[in-house]
Amino acid sequence: MIEYINNHMANFWIATGFILLAAEVLLFGFTTIIFLFAGIGALLTGLLMSSGLLAESWIAGIACFGISTGLSSVLLWKTLKKLQDKNKPEQPPDSDFIGIEFNLEQDISLVQHGQFRYSGVNWSIELDHNSNEKEIFKGDRVTVVAAEVGVFRVKKL
Repeated sequence: MIEYINNHMANFWIATGFILLAAEVLLFGFTTIIFLFAGIGALLTGLLMSSGLLAESWIAGIACFGISTGLSSVLLWKTLKKLQDKNKPEQPPDSDFIGIEFNLEQDISLVQHGQFRYSGVNWSIELDHNSNEKEIFKGDRVTVVAAEVGVFRVKKL
């Protein structure tokens, strides 16, 4: 088997490239792009060997594979990153809690937080940093403008 690979090294690198690309697509679904870059490097190495531009030896093949894998990752990284960031939402997803109105049960400020029981859960109430208010007093009507895990950020109505 080793003798066959040594006699057909260009085909070995091309087959390795296609196997790595298939593994990236079928097994990982483009989540780990390492196999993508390695597959491109192996294909390029095989094509250079089959065209006669690269000697068919293990040293030349491994060196070309490493260099072409590194170059493909450097050249394609920003493009693939832009494609990945393209689908990212520009604003956080809306929550069903946003817009809930209630009366405060205690004073809150930027440094002092309150509590509010809603739907069986004790929520921490914090003043929204984007509001003009520095403090909201007990009994004032507020609305939820942002919700995080266990925290309602509110502003005065």
